[in-house]
Amino acid sequence: MARQQGNDIDALTGTETTGHVWDGIRELNTPLPRWWLWLFYVTIVWSIGYWIVYPAWPLVSSYTTGYFNWHSRQAIVEDLAALKAKRATMTDRIAQTPLEGILADSALLDFARAYGRAAFADNCAPCHGAGGGGVKGYPNLNDDDWLWGGKLEDIVQTIRHGIRAADNDTRQGSMPAFGRDKMMERGDILVVADYVRSLARLQVPANTDLAKGQKLFAENCVSCHGDNGKGNRELGAPDLTDQIWLYGSSKDTIIEGLMNGRGAVMPAWNQRLDDTTIKALTVYVHTLGGGEK
Repeated sequence: MARQQGNDIDALTGTETTGHVWDGIRELNTPLPRWWLWLFYVTIVWSIGYWIVYPAWPLVSSYTTGYFNWHSRQAIVEDLAALKAKRATMTDRIAQTPLEGILADSALLDFARAYGRAAFADNCAPCHGAGGGGVKGYPNLNDDDWLWGGKLEDIVQTIRHGIRAADNDTRQGSMPAFGRDKMMERGDILVVADYVRSLARLQVPANTDLAKGQKLFAENCVSCHGDNGKGNRELGAPDLTDQIWLYGSSKDTIIEGLMNGRGAVMPAWNQRLDDTTIKALTVYVHTLGGGEK
């Protein structure tokens, strides 16, 4: 870059140059528009004013509170309090009404579903999906297949106390690790996996020894899943005959479960949510499509 002595006038535009030259290219001296400059100065003044009236500057152990003494956290608290007061009439009714009574009252049911939908999105959707459709390892709440029962009292018990959670009244029951704990040989596990698939009318190899599989199933699995494989809701043992699978129906997936066991955890929500919210969640889940009477 070179700097010429004195400024020239560009022949093409008639604009004075700054005197700076880069590889023969001269820089035009084109000032910023005056309106733009004034707007820039206004933003500087505005920022100084913002620093004064709102919390802005961090200190050693605190921060400047601002002339208005306004805080976003306090504003949220006030907004939530106002929303709670607005909902108070209906939430009080939910708190005082049995679950069956909520279903019988159309206005209360509509409110409980809307309230429950919001609570579901905040707390349950990360596992069960936004619409309750579930994913591998997390049950679909839209169908009528339930591990622990789909009646109102079943659902509220599950939500309140969780499954295998740190709660005295949590639901218990897990599938043993038959392979890892040396309860069954791997060869027998392969036979049982084929037999389990046959219970759901899924294709198995033609040479599968189903009689042996049935015998092994009777010795190891019927105490939870029953003689016919229909499951046991008291233990959360799934129905193996309905072709609805929590983890998948492939032989490899079934073998994995037999080898290492299953025992997922659902939180006990009574430690995080108030009873009114839990009741609204119960009603919402019950009305997703699979609730039982």
